[in-house]
Order: sequence, then C-alpha cells, then structure tokens
Amino acid sequence: MSATSIASTARGPDSGARAARTYLVRTLGCQMNRHDSEHLAGMLEQAGYVPATGQDLLDGAADVVVINTCAVRENAAGRLYGNLGQLAAIKNRRPGMQIAVGGCLAQKDRAGIIERAPWVDVVFGTHNLDALPVLLERARHNDVAQVEIAESLQVFPSTLPTRRESVYAGWVSISVGCNNTCTFCIVPSLRGKERDRRPGEVLAEVEALVGAGAIEVTLLGQNVNSYGVEFGDRGAFAKLLRACGTIEHLERIRFTSPHPAAFTDDVIAAMAETPTVMPQLHMPLQSGSDRILRAMRRSYRSDRFLGILDRVRAVMPEAAITTDIIVGFPGETEEDFAETLRVVEAARFAAAFTFQYSPRPGTPAAELPDQVAKAVVQERFDRLVELQERVSFEDNLRQVGRVVEVLVSEGEGRKDGASHRVSGRAEDNRLVHVGLPADDPGDPRRDDPRDSRRPRPGDVVTVQVTRAAPHHLVADSALSGGRFSVRRTRAGDAWASRERARLGLGDDDHSHDGGVDGGIVHLGLPARRSG
Repeated sequence: MSATSIASTARGPDSGARAARTYLVRTLGCQMNRHDSEHLAGMLEQAGYVPATGQDLLDGAADVVVINTCAVRENAAGRLYGNLGQLAAIKNRRPGMQIAVGGCLAQKDRAGIIERAPWVDVVFGTHNLDALPVLLERARHNDVAQVEIAESLQVFPSTLPTRRESVYAGWVSISVGCNNTCTFCIVPSLRGKERDRRPGEVLAEVEALVGAGAIEVTLLGQNVNSYGVEFGDRGAFAKLLRACGTIEHLERIRFTSPHPAAFTDDVIAAMAETPTVMPQLHMPLQSGSDRILRAMRRSYRSDRFLGILDRVRAVMPEAAITTDIIVGFPGETEEDFAETLRVVEAARFAAAFTFQYSPRPGTPAAELPDQVAKAVVQERFDRLVELQERVSFEDNLRQVGRVVEVLVSEGEGRKDGASHRVSGRAEDNRLVHVGLPADDPGDPRRDDPRDSRRPRPGDVVTVQVTRAAPHHLVADSALSGGRFSVRRTRAGDAWASRERARLGLGDDDHSHDGGVDGGIVHLGLPARRSG
C-alpha cells in the first residue's frame, strides 16, 4: 500500500473529512534508537498522521502509540511491559487506538510480545522500520495483530523520511550493525553485521541538515571508527571527519561511539586539525581489568586504552572524555574491580555511564559460571559511582573561570524557568546552566522574543563559568556584570520559525533564515558527491 493511500485511510474508513489520526513515539534506549524514532515519526507524518498534542505516553491523547525498545539492559523488558500494562487500560476506554512495538526488544522477542500483551496491534523489528505505516493499516483493516520481523536490513534507515527532534542539532548514521563479538552484548544479533553508508551519502545528509538550519551534527554508529571496512577504506572515518569540517555553516561535529581496538592516530589527527570537530570523546572502557576484558572479548587492554587518552589530550588538552563501564561481569573478583578503579582514577573521565551487569539471554556471558552476587555488584557499583562523582567534580571545578561558548538547547534545564536561566552544551559537551541578565521592568524589549539579549534554542551564548557541580556547570556571570554575549544564529532562526509554525503565527524574522521550516526532512540518496 502506498503512502498516499495510507494517508487517506488514516482519516478513518468511513469519512474523508474526519480529523487525521494522531501518533506518539516513545524511545527506550540509546541515541541510535532515538534517531530511529525520528524516522518512525517521519514515516507516520508522510502517511497522514499528526503528532499528538499530549506528550505523556499514558495520557491517552494519541490514536497510535509506538514504543521503540532497547534490549541491552535487563530492565528494558520490565519498562516495556510495565508501559504496555498501563496502555491496556487506556485502549479499553478508547476504541480504535493502536499500539505498536519496535526496536531491539521487538527483534528479539518477536511474537512473544503479542503472547504477553495481546492488546498490542503491531510488532516490527530493527531491519524493517519502513513497514510501520502499512502494518498499522493492515492491523486496522484485518482486526488482527501484525508481526513482521525481517532477518536482514531491508531499507537503510537514513533513506526514510525523518521528523527531527531538533532543528539546531541532529544525528546522522554513518553505519548500522556491529561486527564485534563482545560476550555481554546482544546488539550484533539484533542489528546485524555492520553496513556502511558511502561517504557521499553521509555528506549529502549532513548538508541537508545544515541547509535546514542545524549547526551541530553527531555522526552515529555502533563503532564509528571501523567505518569504511565494508568498502575497503580503513582511513574512511578520519577522511569523513575532515570532509564534514569543510561544510559551510556547520559549527560543531561530534561522533559516537568509537571502539578502542580500532581507534587510530589518523582519527586523533583529524579531530585536532578540524576546527569544527568538538573537543570531546566518548569511548567505552567497560572494565579496567585485562582479564575481564579478555572474557568480554574486548580486543584491547587497559594500557592501550589509557594510551589513546594520552594521545588525544596531547593534541586536544581541553578535551572532555566520557565512557561506559560495566560492574560485576561474571567472574569479576575484587582484584579485577580494583583495576577498574585504578583506570578510572588515571583516566580522569569527565563523566561515566556506569551499569551493573545483567545477563542477556542469547549472549555468551549469560552462560558463564561465576555470576557475581547481586549484593556484591551493588557494593562495587556504589564505590565506582562515588569515585567517578569525585573525579567529575574535581574536573568541573577546574572549569570555573573559563569562558565557554554554549549552544542553547531545549528541555535540558528542568528548572530554567524558575531560575531565570537557559541551558545548553559547551564545546566539550559539558552541560552548562546560564543565568540571564536581570530584566529592567521599564525596558520596552522586556517581553519581545526578538530581544537580542534573550537566547533562543540554537543560539550561542558566550559566558564565564562561575560554579561547578559533578554533572553540570553554572555560568551566572551575567548577573554580576561579567561576561555575557548572545550570538543569534541560523539555528536559532530555524527554531523560531518552527515555533511560529507550531503556533500558527506568521514568519516575521528572516534575518538568518535559509528557508527552513522545521518539518520533515526528506532524504534520498543524491549522487552529487562521489566517494
């Protein structure tokens, strides 16, 4: 069934005048999942659905609820079925409501989701995101649940229509899947072998994003620095970083996540020599114990890991480095854990995402002997968190007094309204809460959104850091007459244009606007670039 025919039936089988059906997509998981959710939203809108006004999964405001799942952690299944249980009651009160489940857990559990939650209408996997609109319509027409799980990638997700969460920053996938065989990880069996996009396709998508107003792009892949192996160019990732650095109006380039085993000096050189590549690196450690790394099938050792950090900091001293760490992998001894603490102390991570090991059925580690007792894992986890909190706080304290450029974001500062602040990310990706200059009640610009002193999401604020906490910085320099300036950007204009469209207002400010509308970005595979 075509998108056009779905669009017509999305308004109801008995009346073309009926209001379009509404949708809500909720994401459980990583940035890759969040980017997949942008594709799901884009396809639904192309098929005639409109976003629900309510954003709470359980407020019953949507005709179609899509849950895009993760399967990496054990609690992912608990979160899914907990949400589905609550949605069952809403669906009972709302005839015609549909529930769809996609993502990694759907790829893994398949029809088992319908068996546990028979009120679910559609189950689809990681390899066939494009099937969602047709499956929803088929479930409505046949009044029976639809389960469709492809065994290999059907359509590269980046070719699908996309409803971007943000107009000022965006994700671009350079590859999907993973060729590694880490014993704790279920991702390769759910996402498949690594598939790389051609450089020209990646650059065309980046240019399209920038053309729509974005000034920051994050390149995504399970192992970004192994990019190019599929088409025979092991230096492709460094070349891609440099090529992105030539794109006009693109101010910030980030990437996640590299694998330490494939991290090469040409990538470090590209980071240092490309001004728009940000001084930030997220690289998973997983364990500081070489014995545990071998058991994990992580093909590097702690000395190599620390050596990479040393080489990065030698050319980018201001780089903020973050990581992932697993505590309690099967067979981990107190001596192994002490090695993790040693490496964390030496690495001086700006932040660490710490996890308690949970066995995932279907992974080799789940069958290993010597599973560590829960109480032991918890005690070690608490010690690791305490150490990293101290290291993070010490690192952030060193930022006090620095002048930083903050790309103002939307929704990162939950207390911004009460504290008269805006929040965003510095160049090294640290979260910064920025105090705004005090209002003069008699100033006629006080309530004017065009007031250049008032940064919008997508604008860049230059401020001096005044205070530090373990997980964020505060820059209240404007309140004491210190450094504070706002640079209005194309990205801020794009955000304002989207807000005016959302509110049904006219577009009254085109000072930097390059024709952006903040809507669906339709990306095919243009052949303007070779590569």
